[in-house]
Amino acid sequence: MIQIGIRSPVGRDVWDWTIGKGVQIISAQEVHAKGVDAVLAAIKAKVGAGKTYLSFDIDALDPSQAPGTGTPEVAGLWTWQVKAILDRFTGIDFVGMDVVEVSPSYDVAEITALAGATIAWQYLSLNAPQT
Repeated sequence: MIQIGIRSPVGRDVWDWTIGKGVQIISAQEVHAKGVDAVLAAIKAKVGAGKTYLSFDIDALDPSQAPGTGTPEVAGLWTWQVKAILDRFTGIDFVGMDVVEVSPSYDVAEITALAGATIAWQYLSLNAPQT
């Protein structure tokens, strides 16, 4: 498992336990500093040729990009970063995906729903036949 965009505070014992179970964590700050190509390389190195499930938690995005979530945290990913990563997801054996924690009632402008729908569409496009 690899988690990307993490930025909420967590106790050291939880962090150590998670890392000890083999989970790789790339914070949002690391994504901003290292760029999407480095993140994509880490993802591909972690999942390799194995079957892969993508679970996208909308609160990985900065609340300015997706305010409609129950757990907004500042300094998150930008939608262009997520789209750039998804655009380069070739060669990964995806078997499914979900988008979670979209809460339209917290977003009168509906940009969170748009972000979630775009992420799901982008995933579906990965499996579309190339013509």
